[in-house]
Amino acid sequence: MAGRLRSEASAYLRQHAGNPVDWWPFGDQAFEQARLRDVPVFISIGYAACHWCHVMAHESFEDQATADELNEHFVSIKVDREERPDVDSVYMAATQAMTGQGGWPMSVFALPDGRAFYAGTYYPPRPVSGMPSFRQVLAAVTEAWSQRRSGVEESASALAEALGQAEDGNRQLLGDLVQMPDGGWNGQLPAYLEQGVRLLAQQEDRQFGGFGDTPKFPPSSVVQFLLRHAAGGSSTAELADGLAGRTLGTMAGSALYDQLDGGFARYAVDRQWSVPHFEKMLYDNVQLLRAYAQWAMQSPPGADRELGAAVASETAEWMVARLGMPGGGFASSLDADTVVGGVHHEGATYLWSVAELEDVLGADGAWAAETMNVGARGTVSETGSPLHPGRRLDSAEQQRWNALKPALLEVRNRRPQPARDDKIVAGWNGLAIAALAETAELLDRPDLLAAAEAAADYLLRVHLDDGGRLARVSHDGAAQGIEGLLEDYAGCAEGFFALYAVSGAQRWYRAAEQLVLRTRELFLRDGVLSDSAVRPAQLSAAAGERGAADPLESATPSGANLFAGVLLTYAAYSGSTEHRGLAENLLQYLERAAPKVPRAAGWGMAAAQALLAGPVELAVVGEPDAVVELVRAARKTGLPGMVVARGAGGTGGTGRSGGVAGTGGPAGARETTGNRRAAAGGSSGARRGRSGLRVPGDGVQPACRQRGGARRRTCRLGGGAGAQNGHHDGGEVAAETDHGERVEQLMEAEPRHRKVRFLQAVEHRAGNIEGTAHTDEDGGGGVRGVEVREIEKRGQTKADVDGHIEPPGGVGPQHPESDSGEGCAPDQP
Repeated sequence: MAGRLRSEASAYLRQHAGNPVDWWPFGDQAFEQARLRDVPVFISIGYAACHWCHVMAHESFEDQATADELNEHFVSIKVDREERPDVDSVYMAATQAMTGQGGWPMSVFALPDGRAFYAGTYYPPRPVSGMPSFRQVLAAVTEAWSQRRSGVEESASALAEALGQAEDGNRQLLGDLVQMPDGGWNGQLPAYLEQGVRLLAQQEDRQFGGFGDTPKFPPSSVVQFLLRHAAGGSSTAELADGLAGRTLGTMAGSALYDQLDGGFARYAVDRQWSVPHFEKMLYDNVQLLRAYAQWAMQSPPGADRELGAAVASETAEWMVARLGMPGGGFASSLDADTVVGGVHHEGATYLWSVAELEDVLGADGAWAAETMNVGARGTVSETGSPLHPGRRLDSAEQQRWNALKPALLEVRNRRPQPARDDKIVAGWNGLAIAALAETAELLDRPDLLAAAEAAADYLLRVHLDDGGRLARVSHDGAAQGIEGLLEDYAGCAEGFFALYAVSGAQRWYRAAEQLVLRTRELFLRDGVLSDSAVRPAQLSAAAGERGAADPLESATPSGANLFAGVLLTYAAYSGSTEHRGLAENLLQYLERAAPKVPRAAGWGMAAAQALLAGPVELAVVGEPDAVVELVRAARKTGLPGMVVARGAGGTGGTGRSGGVAGTGGPAGARETTGNRRAAAGGSSGARRGRSGLRVPGDGVQPACRQRGGARRRTCRLGGGAGAQNGHHDGGEVAAETDHGERVEQLMEAEPRHRKVRFLQAVEHRAGNIEGTAHTDEDGGGGVRGVEVREIEKRGQTKADVDGHIEPPGGVGPQHPESDSGEGCAPDQP
């Protein structure tokens, strides 16, 4: 019976292990049972933190009469959409095709071969407002199966054909990924991105912040793009800066943000951001953490910088404390509901009444209630409301509120707490590693770097096997289930590259490189990129043999966009024009997406911004504190396309570089006269004369190369007073000089020449750091120090791609709070 779910990695599946419904996990055995019994398959899809998934479970799946009907006439399958997004995406497409909308819980009826023939979302236990009850739906499907089988099968075939055609659209959208691009389309890319910014400005809610009307979702990947765009010299840079700042500022004061403990809820149901759905997802928070930290650093000293740094710090601390798992890694989510007396109550942990505030805070309670929008009548329950100012507090108000928070949090921590979904998802943890590592550097938080390293260690130890296979999920320290999807491989590579850039430890670079190369091998075949390496037979029947990757996004960056980003990073480190060309190909869909649906292409546009601006590559070696200071100064500029390699300090000229250098890949590292050279080529196309970013150390000579259409200017900044010939003695670097302030001044003064001005700023303010010209082994000249390379722009021709993009659907039929399918069922089904 449902006991089959007891050992699953997914908390969502385990939540249903005690149901009277005879649940199966998704797999061949379940569908074979349906074939042998000659009954249809009922597929129920949701996730552990979803409030309305709990509602339907209590109303229907815990009901014995409903369970009896399901067990007699169906084979029932329970799917965690977070564990199996490949399954969810196919059946979500089917649900949207049949109803025009979608959401969770999702209810799909399919043939024993996997082809869907009927679908919906939440169904109540009794008919409501013209909506049939769940048992009425079951009876109708059973009657159609037994009395009109041929019609059911015809419907399933027609739907499968339509879904297959839709996936052909994905292939056309991404185009041919085999032929190397000529680079011509890049000439129009700035205009496409500027059009995207202008459309986002039109979609902004200027009264209450964010984009669109209701529901309000955090535009996490879009903000990443806006911050990068704001750091460029585009005519819309100022517009992007304002959009990003207003959005981040609004969310920080909203009920979406936990004003006591940090972290963001999934979405708000109202335009004012005052009533959230309370589930807290890892994937939201890692993206927003990264955005707030970068916003703080890009903002001038003042209110924005202080607010961004405070939200980033609190969110990172919440993530480590509440989602951090023993042994490393981060859990997937906290539930929307709190169970009180055996009953699910949405958001119960987080709600306050005026009386409760006055009881805890005494005379300050009335002020807190007024300031945090808690009234006599609650906004979520009869008397309960989430704390939020709905505006930016002034400095005196913020100081007073900060003094009151500990007492309130202490009381809240004694309440029943929402359940945690302890499954660890590889791709989301990769993004968490990147966010924590960058925040650690920007905000000078070594504790956050330690958390990032622990999570990275966990992924290498548990998720990645000796053959290079990456598991998507693990639970209780053991990998389970399917191989990672495109988003997992690319997300983990993103995290390892970021961790390498901050720590300088080569093991992270090697791990990232291994993942990039395997990603290409697994997911790109015959010019078609797929979101999964192997598609189950049931999904092939439902939507075609080989599904093409969908580059458009919802709550998380798409696998295609993540892959494009890490390809650019890898190409900058390794010098591989082949991998950079593939990234260019992957991003060509932005010709149509950026001007029309920018909210569904945020991470892709952010990667495109890096493509246009970069690579801007910084290689720094020397005394650790000085290295950190210089890299932080560079990151504060927000320059898109920046990659960083650094070396560790040492003594007596024997310090070893933690960065990458040379050719042939890290596995080809060799020892020369007692000094180590580590290589970062990696691809079969990377060879001598096409090397990428090098970090000098232990006698390794700096690089300056001319290669395949790329022209690069190189200078290097050693880190010690005795730096000579790539060696250093650990001396301090111009302690009296404020490198960061000087860099920022020049960058702000000369936005059109940021790369050159950054280079000059470091050269001119480096104090006792040598700037002696040298000749490397291949005859290229350069100066030791920070390395800034500019890629010469290539031709500007590209054939137009036929077709057009329609805005993604996904507002559920009973789900006015879902966005592109993101969100569970509504307050009024």
